[in-house]
Amino acid sequence: MVPGAFAGPPAISRFSVANMDRKVLPGTDFYRYANGAWLHKTSIPDDQVTWSPTTELTERNLALLKGLVEEAAADRAERTPIERQVGDCYAAAMDEKRIEELAAKPIAPDLEKIAALAAKADLAKLLADFHERGVGGLFSDSVGADEKHSDVYAYNLSQGGLGLPDRDYYLDPKFAKERTAYRAHFLRTHALLGTAKADAEKEAKAVLAIETALAKGSRKLEDTTDPIENYHRLTLEELRALTPSFDWDVYLAGSHAAKLESVVVGQPEFFQALEKALGAFSIEDWQAYLRWHLLISASPLLHEALVQESFSFFGTELNGQPKLDARWKRSIRKVDAAVGESLGQLYTAKYFPPGTGEKAAEMVKNVEAVFRERLAKVPWMTEATRQEATKKFSRFTAKIGAPAHPRDYSGIEIRRDDFYGNMERASVWESRREMARIGQPVDRAEWGMTAPTVNAYFNPTLNEIVFPAGILQPPFFDPEMDDAVNYGATAATIGHEMTHGYDNDGRKYDAEGNLRDWWTPKDVAEFDARTKKLVTQFNAYAPLKGLRVNGKLTLAENIADLGGLSIAYEALERALGNDPEKRKPIDGLTPEQRFFISYAQSWASKARPAYLRQSLTTDVHAPDEIRGYAPLLNLQEFYDAFGIKKGAPLWRAKELRAVIW
Repeated sequence: MVPGAFAGPPAISRFSVANMDRKVLPGTDFYRYANGAWLHKTSIPDDQVTWSPTTELTERNLALLKGLVEEAAADRAERTPIERQVGDCYAAAMDEKRIEELAAKPIAPDLEKIAALAAKADLAKLLADFHERGVGGLFSDSVGADEKHSDVYAYNLSQGGLGLPDRDYYLDPKFAKERTAYRAHFLRTHALLGTAKADAEKEAKAVLAIETALAKGSRKLEDTTDPIENYHRLTLEELRALTPSFDWDVYLAGSHAAKLESVVVGQPEFFQALEKALGAFSIEDWQAYLRWHLLISASPLLHEALVQESFSFFGTELNGQPKLDARWKRSIRKVDAAVGESLGQLYTAKYFPPGTGEKAAEMVKNVEAVFRERLAKVPWMTEATRQEATKKFSRFTAKIGAPAHPRDYSGIEIRRDDFYGNMERASVWESRREMARIGQPVDRAEWGMTAPTVNAYFNPTLNEIVFPAGILQPPFFDPEMDDAVNYGATAATIGHEMTHGYDNDGRKYDAEGNLRDWWTPKDVAEFDARTKKLVTQFNAYAPLKGLRVNGKLTLAENIADLGGLSIAYEALERALGNDPEKRKPIDGLTPEQRFFISYAQSWASKARPAYLRQSLTTDVHAPDEIRGYAPLLNLQEFYDAFGIKKGAPLWRAKELRAVIW
C-alpha cells in the first residue's frame, strides 16, 4: 500500500449568507458585502498561491482522487487494467526512496547527447527528441484543428523557448528583480549537478542572452490573442526560407509528423528572430541553453534537492508560495497528465452521481434559449450578420461530465519503479498520437480536459462548451440550493462559455468553426465601440500598487463574464416566472439578490501579491476579486436588486456601461 492512508475528503463548501458582511452597503463595496466574513476568516494555505471556491474544490477533488489512486496502487491480483495503469503510475511517483537513489541519473543520457552536439545543424534532431519527451526549447509546436479548415488537423508553430513566464520578464525594468533571481536559481541548480562555478557563470550569461534575443522577437501576450493576426499558413518551402539555419525536414521526421505540405505559423517574426539567434550564438551557447531547458523540465521529476530548488524559484520567488505542496498531490497531478482519462473513469464511476449530467444539461438548455433569443433581437446588429450569428448558434453543442469514449493508454509502458520514465513515455505516446493526425479528420468527440478538472472551456473550432464532472458540484452546481444560487454560479458560467463564441476573438469563427470575416463593417464598428467600454473599465483597476489590469489582454474573458451574467439573470427570471412560489425571499434576500451574491461568492478569493504580480502580466483573466463585482456594474438589474442609486460609490453612469449581448 502507498504510504498515507486515505482520511476522507474535506467538507463540501456551499453558498452561505454567513460568508457575507451585511454591515457593508452593497452599493459601496459589493464584493465585501457578499464575501466579507469569508475574507475575514480565510487565510491562504502555505502550499497555495491563491484560495477561492475553485481551489477549495480542486483540493477536495484531490482528496477524493487520493483514495482512488491509493486503492488502485495496492498491488493486488484483481486490479483492472485501468486500475493497474493508474495505480502503478501513482506508486512510481510516490516512491521517494527510488527517486532519491537515482538522483539526476535519469537525465544523464540527455546530458551526454547535448555534450555530443558537434554543430548547430544537429540541433533539429535533438530538439525533436526533446520535444517528444516533454522538454521545451526554441519554439512551441502543436497539432489542432486547422482554424480555417476546422474539419482537419493542422500542424502549428508559435513563439516560445523562454524560461521565464513572459517576454516582459526579460525586457521590462520592473522585472529586474526576477531576472536577478532567475540567474541565481540557474547557478544554484548547476551547483547541485556539480558544474564548476566559472562554467555555470559562463553558461548563465549565454542562456540569458539567447532567451532575451527570443523575447525581443516575441509578440506581447495581448497581441497573441487575435486568432486572425496569429494565423499564417506557410508551405514547407516558405518555412525553410524563414529559418534556413534550422533543418525542418530533420525535425519533422524526428517528431514523427505525418506527411504535410504546409504549417500554420502564429508569429513569423519570431522565427526570423530565431534565425538570427541561430547565427549569432555558438554551438557551446546552444548546448548551455539545451542543458538549462532540460533542467527546467526535469527538475520537478528528480530527487528532492532539485525539486526544492525548482520550487524555490518558480513557486516561491515568482508566485510567493511559501511551501511546496505534498508529494501525493503532485503525484496525482502527474497521473492526470500522463493517463488522465483513465483516472477520470475511476473518478466519475464513484463521484459523478447519476442524474447530475442531466440536471446540468437542462440548465444549459435554459441558458441556450435566452441566448438564442438575444441573438435574434440584439438591436445594434444588422440582419446579415444576425443570420450568420444565429446559424452559428444553431450548430452549438455541449459536452458534460466525461468523454463517452475515454482514451486508451494501453500503448504506454507504465512501471512502478520508473517515475521519470513513465512521464517521458506518456509524453512520447501523446506527441506521436497527435503528430500522426496531421491532415486527418478532427475527432469531434475528443475532450481537452480530464473529468476531475475543476474548470470549463469553449472550443471555437468545434463551437462547443465543455463542463467536466469535476466542476459540477458545490459550490458551483448544487442541487440542494435554490435556483437563484445555481443560476448565479453555474448558469453564469455556462453563459460565460457560450458568450466566448461571440467575444472579440470567438466572434471571428463562423458556424463551421472556421476563421472567416462574416461581420459587416458596420457591425464590427458597433461591436468595437461597445467592447471599448469594457477595456476602459478594466484598465482602471489596480489590484497592486502601480500594476493595473490590462483591459485589452483580458477583454475576451470580461466580455464572457458580462454576457454570461446577463444571460443567466434572464434565464433565472424565466424560471421564476414559471414557478412564482420560488419568488419567496430566503434569509431575507430576494431571488435576484441571491443571484448576484452567489455570483460574487463564486469569485471569493485571496491571492499572494507575487502571484497577482505575475498573473497581471501573463493571465488573460482579470483577478478573481475584480471579476466578482466589475461585470455587475454594467447591469441595471444589479442596481435595481439592491436599490443602488446614482451617487453610490459603485454607481456607473449609464453611458459608461457596456451592453453587448
